[in-house]
Amino acid sequence: MDKSTGKALVGFIVGAAVGVAAGVLFAPKKGTETRKDLKKRADEISKEVTAKVGEKMDEMKGYVQEIADETKTKFKKVEN
Repeated sequence: MDKSTGKALVGFIVGAAVGVAAGVLFAPKKGTETRKDLKKRADEISKEVTAKVGEKMDEMKGYVQEIADETKTKFKKVEN
């Protein structure tokens, strides 16, 4: 994962946390309703983050496979 992707992911997580915190502070609801809303939003954020991390892991697997293939090809050339 490159630096900009990592920073974007951290920024997304921090932004989501700030949004949730602001929602709690300014919510004109009962505590039970607020907790339900927070749990629902936390679940949504968790799913979003999991999906993004999964996408980045798939990208990394592709990069690693490319490097492995290139390395194998280079070793075969050296052997011959």
